[in-house]
Amino acid sequence: MSARSRVDKPLLILVAMLVLGGCLIFASAAFGLLARGATNITSVVFNHLALGLGGGLVALYCGIHIDARLWRRYAPYVFCAALVATAAVFIPHLGFEHGGGKRWIAIHGFTLQPSEGLKIASVLMAAAYCAGMRERMRDTRWGLGGLLAILIGPGILLLFQPDIGTLGVITIAVGSVFFAAGIPWRDIGILCVIALLAIGGLSLYKPYIVDRITIFLHPSTAPRAEGYQIRQSLIAIGSGGMFGRGFGQGVQKFTYLPEPMGDSIFAVAAEELGFMGGVIIILAFLFFALRGFSVGAGTADVFSGLVAVGISSYLVCEAFVNIGAMLGVVPLTGIPLTFVSQGGTAMLASLASTGILLGVSRGRR
Repeated sequence: MSARSRVDKPLLILVAMLVLGGCLIFASAAFGLLARGATNITSVVFNHLALGLGGGLVALYCGIHIDARLWRRYAPYVFCAALVATAAVFIPHLGFEHGGGKRWIAIHGFTLQPSEGLKIASVLMAAAYCAGMRERMRDTRWGLGGLLAILIGPGILLLFQPDIGTLGVITIAVGSVFFAAGIPWRDIGILCVIALLAIGGLSLYKPYIVDRITIFLHPSTAPRAEGYQIRQSLIAIGSGGMFGRGFGQGVQKFTYLPEPMGDSIFAVAAEELGFMGGVIIILAFLFFALRGFSVGAGTADVFSGLVAVGISSYLVCEAFVNIGAMLGVVPLTGIPLTFVSQGGTAMLASLASTGILLGVSRGRR
């Protein structure tokens, strides 16, 4: 049987639909920003399509054809390399700041966000650790202790950037790997308490965290300042009605909706496709998660199964956090909508992760 025929076809078809649909939604949002007279639209679109979509498809193809068990051997090296790349944003004249965060590096006109690669690397490292310590996962020293040891490096780097949203996604992805490996509920509860205490402590030093929590609890607060984005997002989503205004016919992207190609792109989609379109997008990501978990359950070795769980969790977690923020059910985090939002590095990392997941599906029993 050929390698191509052994790839999980339902998952591959679902990914193709998400990527194609995401490109159409992205094009509609870009047209709205172009009509506003944005000056950097060409570079943003080129970066998204060339680095993100083009490079991502190459990475996806490579990921499919790499034996998933090789990732276990090189997981520590990949993880260390990702930490070094993420730390490079603090190098003068290489890293630069935008929107209050120092998260990007510029190389020959291309902007990269190294923390996107750190998500994949953290999942691989967690899966390799859990596969090697399988018999000791119920011991708090090796279970919770190992989880915290993997998170400490990304935690320090992302807190200094700061990028709390990405840190949250990595924590959930790594936590899901450890949970699937058999870590007890007690340790998951301890991790949640630590996370809540950390957020409480950070709010004393990072006022914007308090602002986002306040806006989440009281959306009507500061409608022309901190609460502006969620207010305009809800207006866009509500004006879509049941079946939407029609593809490309959205109004908010031309006027007041902030970041229509980025954080707010789900609001653009919901206004044009309506309630039914929004539900279809949510169901597509839900089916992606279920199919990914199914792939993990059918793998021949523990490591590959844990990788499938971690990648599925991180990609779908990103999507649901973004959608939830636009609906006002979770605080704003700046997390992109998987396969849809602008960001060449995010698209590249998402497609590369999907390639690894599809590669895992080739080794199912």
